[in-house]
Amino acid sequence: MIRDRAVWEAWEDEYLRSTPVDFHRNLQIADAMHEQARALGLFPLADPYEGLDTCIKLARALNVQFPIEGNCSKS
Repeated sequence: MIRDRAVWEAWEDEYLRSTPVDFHRNLQIADAMHEQARALGLFPLADPYEGLDTCIKLARALNVQFPIEGNCSKS
């Protein structure tokens, strides 16, 4: 049990700062997660396009373009 959260967070931040990124280890972790998902039957998807229409609608709704300053028409 963590008794002093501030001390724990300080230690955790320092640990992350002092530990170099290991690209190959990260790839091994990603591969292991993919294999676990396959073992659970989550991959390959039965229909890879299932829900794509919903994602496209959401992307269109969120892709709001604001006028760029100086590029607006002035009347």
